[in-house]
Amino acid sequence: MSDTRRFGIEEEFFVVDAETKAVMRRMPQGFFSAAKERLGDRVGSEMLQSQVELTSSVHSSAAAARNELQAMRGTLGEVAARHGLAVLASGTHPTAMWATQRASDAPRYDSVMHDLQMLGQRNIVCGMHVHAEFEDLSRRIDVMGRLMPTIPLIIALSTSSPFWQARATGLMGYRLAAYDELPRTGLPEMFKTQAEYDDYVSLLVEARIIQDSSYVWWAVRPSRRFPTLELRAPDSCTNLDDSLAIAALYRSMVRYLLRHPDYRSDLSPLSRAVAQENKWRAQRYGIHGSFVDEERRTTVSIADEVQETVTMLEEDAEALGCGEDLARCLDICTRGTSADGQLTVWKSALGLAETPHDALRAVKTWIAQQTLQ
Repeated sequence: MSDTRRFGIEEEFFVVDAETKAVMRRMPQGFFSAAKERLGDRVGSEMLQSQVELTSSVHSSAAAARNELQAMRGTLGEVAARHGLAVLASGTHPTAMWATQRASDAPRYDSVMHDLQMLGQRNIVCGMHVHAEFEDLSRRIDVMGRLMPTIPLIIALSTSSPFWQARATGLMGYRLAAYDELPRTGLPEMFKTQAEYDDYVSLLVEARIIQDSSYVWWAVRPSRRFPTLELRAPDSCTNLDDSLAIAALYRSMVRYLLRHPDYRSDLSPLSRAVAQENKWRAQRYGIHGSFVDEERRTTVSIADEVQETVTMLEEDAEALGCGEDLARCLDICTRGTSADGQLTVWKSALGLAETPHDALRAVKTWIAQQTLQ
């Protein structure tokens, strides 16, 4: 199973004014140039100028990945501070208004924005991506399909987007409600083989709908650039521990599915429909809700689902050297996600703030501090 050890993580951040924590409409070039000078290709732009992305090296050690990601967050924070800026790791920015956002200046983004129109401008969200390497690329589609019931659990554990345009949404994870407006998002289609997936991509390319498979933005997908299966469902995690915990859960599940080819091999359209329902429940309730259990035909609390999943994956996590990180998924259920933290700060600040906007400023300050802890 050595082919499953290598992985990489991408984290997206909002670039904000250091004092007000308001999102920047334009990417300050001095900041971005300085960040590139310090971080090289590890830092990159995103579709909107208010966002920046950090990309880890390829790792086989969870500890090495943690050290690099922590160092990169720190470096990005230092560079931002020198330019009167800060960075926020969260699925949505609490007060950003999508109508004022500007696309990044790149041919790919020009094409995407022309196609998506207002939906592209509304895409002011930040996520985390985890790449798990495969030696046998032909198995990526099989594993992708059997991963589907786990995607809602990953979403619940990563929720960091309870606010949208200065309003409490009532959802713990609003990001995917906005992101899933885009085409070719959400849960993957139920392709069983690499040939079926390739035929789908070829059809869209030949019909001139998309240029290549990188325009398929599912919650999990085969990467076009790398020999990996790429997880794209999580919100950007404010707490780095949460990022590593979710990466460990994902990598361990991939390894488990590779070792157990019969596990979930009988997934049906009903299974996908249940996963879709659970995805919504994860967005709405975060870790505080329950999931529909197809086999038991009842509901199970998300906390119990996390416990069962962590127990099932302990052997694989130990083999991958990420057992401690996997166990932190249980900690998330105890202390809450970033969404829980944001709402706690907001509710406390409401009693002291002169205006609701002042309370949201306290939330933004908390996110900025937690991002660099």
